[in-house]
Amino acid sequence: MNKENAEIGGVVLTSPDKILYPELGLTKRELAEYLQVVARYMLPFATRHPLSLVRCPDGISDKCFYQKHLTARMPDDFKTVTIREKDGGKADYLYVDTVAGVIGAAQIGALELHVWGAPADDLEHPDRLVFDLDPADDVPFADVKAAAGDLRAVLDAAGLKSFAMITGGKGIHVIAPLDGKNDWDEVKTFAAGLARSFAERDPERFIASASKAKRKGRIFIDWLRNERGATAIAPYSPRARKGAPVATPIGWSELSRLKTADAFDTVAIVKRLKKAKSDPWPGYRTRQHIGEATIKAIAS
Repeated sequence: MNKENAEIGGVVLTSPDKILYPELGLTKRELAEYLQVVARYMLPFATRHPLSLVRCPDGISDKCFYQKHLTARMPDDFKTVTIREKDGGKADYLYVDTVAGVIGAAQIGALELHVWGAPADDLEHPDRLVFDLDPADDVPFADVKAAAGDLRAVLDAAGLKSFAMITGGKGIHVIAPLDGKNDWDEVKTFAAGLARSFAERDPERFIASASKAKRKGRIFIDWLRNERGATAIAPYSPRARKGAPVATPIGWSELSRLKTADAFDTVAIVKRLKKAKSDPWPGYRTRQHIGEATIKAIAS
C-alpha cells in the first residue's frame, strides 16, 4: 500500500488526511473511522436498499453532487442492482450490504447516504412510510416537535407504530416501518392523503405542497419520500453541512428535550452509542401495513 494511503476496516483510503469539514478539521480518515463505528447501526435500515449519495470529494466548501449509479474507480464493496426507470429503460443503482461498503463512502467523499424506501429484492413494495417535517426558516423547533407528536398520535390511532429521527438539518422524520404488503401507489396515496388532511384541518401550521413561497410560518409535511425512486437520509448518516451533523434516531421521550434537529455531530454520536443502554427505536421491526382499517381510522 502506498505510504500516503491508509486502511480502515479493510478499505484503502487515498489522501486520508484530506479535510472534508474545514471548520472542524475533520478528515477523510476520521469520517471513515466514524462510519466504521456506526455501520452496524446503519445497515439494518440501509442494507441492500438502493442509494443516492451526496459526494463532496474535496469537502463541503467545494463542489458537491448526487450520485446513484456505479462509476469507475469506486470501492469494491459498492454493489449494484438493475432497476427499471420511469422512461422504461434500465440502470444499475448502487447499494451496500457490508460494513466495508459503508466505510467506502468516505473514500469517495460521499458525505450523505440516502436510501430508497424499498429493498433491492422487492423494489415494488416499500418497507417504510416516511414523513419529513420540513419547517420554514421562521418556525421554531418546538413547533416541529409538536407537529411530530401530532403526526405520531394520528398514526397510532390508525394502528401504525412510528419512530422519530432528527435529520441533522431543521426537521424531523416520522417513520413507520411496513411489512412489504403495500405497493408504492398504496403507500403514496395514503401518505398524500394524511399530509393533506393535516394541511386542511390546520392551514396556519401545515402545508402539504413543496411551494417555498407559501411555506412561511408553516411546516411542509413532505409525503413525497413515499414515491418509487425517492430517497430519504439514512439513520446515522452525516450531513454535508457545517459542523458534520448526523441524522439521529431518537426516542419519543428524548425528542421532547432536544432544542435543535442538528443536536449531534459525528463525535457526539460515537459517544452516544458507547453510552447507550437501550435502543432508541425499540420494536422497529414490528409487522404492520396500510389496510382498510388504517385508512378508515385516518379518515375519521
